[in-house]
Amino acid sequence: MLRWLMRRRIAAFERSFDYSMDYVREMLEVSPRAVRLYGGITALTNYRRDVSLAAFCAAQLVAVKAEDCGPCTQLGVTMAERAGVPPAQLRAVLAGDLGAMSPDVALAYRFAEAVLAHDPAADTLRDEVVARWSKHALVSLALGIAGVRVFPTVKYALGHGQACTRVMIGGSPVPVLRRAA
Repeated sequence: MLRWLMRRRIAAFERSFDYSMDYVREMLEVSPRAVRLYGGITALTNYRRDVSLAAFCAAQLVAVKAEDCGPCTQLGVTMAERAGVPPAQLRAVLAGDLGAMSPDVALAYRFAEAVLAHDPAADTLRDEVVARWSKHALVSLALGIAGVRVFPTVKYALGHGQACTRVMIGGSPVPVLRRAA
């Protein structure tokens, strides 16, 4: 019964986001408990306090595109679009165009890039995040950055990773600047 319900939820997610969850189905055949725990990561990635949605999504997109330049990045973009993040900000994040980002989005972008690169500049940016928003915002960004990386990592580890694919925002393809983290 549990597997049947989980399969229905997986199928509904796929339909809603046009995203293949074959790797989760594979996990489900091995362990429904593993799928439940994996799904729980969503709560971690959704913790957001004292930081704008656009800035939060920017940090998450930096993290997910460091792990995947295809379907997982597209999923992150689609979710951000549906949540109301302006397409221009999403385009700027994917292109790495700091000049086109709002100041909040640029700070979150720069912070995520520095964190992923283990760049000492993260220390200064961390202080800026706390000064601009709060320590709650810092925790939100930290959990968002770390959490979203789990999804493409598990997908690739299970053999379901894909080569880079075109990412669409508002129905138009956008270039994705991908940096090694």
